[in-house]
Amino acid sequence: MLNIADNLDHIHHRIQRITKIVGRISDDIVLLAVSKGQPAQAIRNAYELGQRHFGENYLQEALEKQQQLSDLTDICWHFIGPVQSNKTRKVAERFDWVHTVDRIKLAQRLSALRPESQAPINICLQVNINKEKSKSGLLAENVEDLAQSVLELPRVKLRGLMTIPQNNQTETGQHESFAAIAQLLTKLRNSSPQLATLDTLSMGMSADLEIAITEGATIIRVGTGIFGPRQTPQKIPEDNTDQLDS
Repeated sequence: MLNIADNLDHIHHRIQRITKIVGRISDDIVLLAVSKGQPAQAIRNAYELGQRHFGENYLQEALEKQQQLSDLTDICWHFIGPVQSNKTRKVAERFDWVHTVDRIKLAQRLSALRPESQAPINICLQVNINKEKSKSGLLAENVEDLAQSVLELPRVKLRGLMTIPQNNQTETGQHESFAAIAQLLTKLRNSSPQLATLDTLSMGMSADLEIAITEGATIIRVGTGIFGPRQTPQKIPEDNTDQLDS
């Protein structure tokens, strides 16, 4: 508990410091605690310290934790892993956000399976900004077409873009990758009145959160920087080996 408290304080201090430097408001940055591989008790501990946004990569693991934490009714659950078609229903039913939408079929299924009793599910389009063959995500030139198609779906709410830049970039390269996503979001906002309200850039992890925030990130994803080493074996998704937190 003490380590989680200290780690959260350290991350919040970093956010406050960089937002002050670049002239942003720290409250505009959502800290997404990536809890994959962590026990439900660790999430509960972070919750008791004020953390509300939690990200999970693997559905079955997440569902088990959600059951154990069902008394914490104001947790905001983000799905940040690849969504397999046979598991879309549970994702649509049990999560508030999905960060990894990269095809219209997935958006359509999320919309069709989202219960009418719940608000539309928030989604981000995943962009492969560095055109890496090993990563999922849209190429930048295809984002606007998918965004326009998503607007027609009644049970999803398009919020913005997500990216995982190439590893081992120079600091200049990191700035360029994050800036390119920010420019893409601006282009989308300007492309039609329906997209003008997009407000989310999910990008940046513990190692590069300052650079991401400098370039416009509104959600940063931090896992081991909050919880420490993962306590359950790391799983490898069948169709995506990207890492969404650090």
